[in-house]
Amino acid sequence: MSETPLRQRRGTLSRTADRQAPKGQQTKAAIVEAALGLATQIGLEGLSIGALAEVMQMSKSGVFAHFGSREELQISVVREYHTRFEDEVFYPAMSAARGLPRVRALFDNWMKRTSVEIDSGCIYISGAVEFDDRPGPVRDALASSVTTWQDAFKRAIEIAVEEGHFAPDTDASQVAFEIHGLILALHYEARFLRSPGCINRALKGFDAILERNGARPTPARKT
Repeated sequence: MSETPLRQRRGTLSRTADRQAPKGQQTKAAIVEAALGLATQIGLEGLSIGALAEVMQMSKSGVFAHFGSREELQISVVREYHTRFEDEVFYPAMSAARGLPRVRALFDNWMKRTSVEIDSGCIYISGAVEFDDRPGPVRDALASSVTTWQDAFKRAIEIAVEEGHFAPDTDASQVAFEIHGLILALHYEARFLRSPGCINRALKGFDAILERNGARPTPARKT
């Protein structure tokens, strides 16, 4: 059964529920929305109750009352970012056939989101830089979100092996690692070095990984 229509329906119901939720919940959701926008530009560490209060035209105490601490605010942003990542990347791919078609759909959706985040920034990547050596709840929330995604992608590859779409001896962990590496390299090349053609190189890299593991080449894409 396809999960995409169900997820879309859930999204519609969620937006309706947001409009019908008590005012306090609506305000909190609006603050998280604003905080997410700021975090993509200045990072999670750049978030402050004062900055959000100014953006929201609220008092600092009013913003603080919805979260209790800056740390709780940061974790709320991480969770919201993860929810949106799932909505845009994971769930739409569930309508693709099991195996290689789903792996390709997951990567294509990931690339679409990455293409946008080349301009806006990725909290998973910026957060890893900010919190890689800082133990605590925010790092735990970030790491948990990334691990959840990596596990889902790895499982899609394992299913592709089971379906006979990859060579029987394919190492799913290695394939997932290499594909994740393509996304990280794309962010670095595009956002930091401003290298032309890096999106096409990432696409070619993905096809090379598939072919090396016994999969058929991806049909030519429009770029």
